[in-house]
Amino acid sequence: MFLDTTQSLVASALKTEPLPDHQYETVRHLLFGSLTAVRLTIQELHQNHYAEPNDWSKPISTGRPNEVMAILTKRVTIRQ
Repeated sequence: MFLDTTQSLVASALKTEPLPDHQYETVRHLLFGSLTAVRLTIQELHQNHYAEPNDWSKPISTGRPNEVMAILTKRVTIRQ
């Protein structure tokens, strides 16, 4: 006799709103090396249309001689 209206509301909402065929995740890239090597790698990734140079952090000293690191946090699409 009693109808569960929550089930019908959920079912109608799913019918009207298409489910996304992908979602996003965040990845973090770390580059370690000499300042020259890190800069060249960032330029190469830019030439391959992966990331803009300004998206990377400024080079950060690691405390080791002639070594810096740079960090890129990027949102990537995960297709299902």
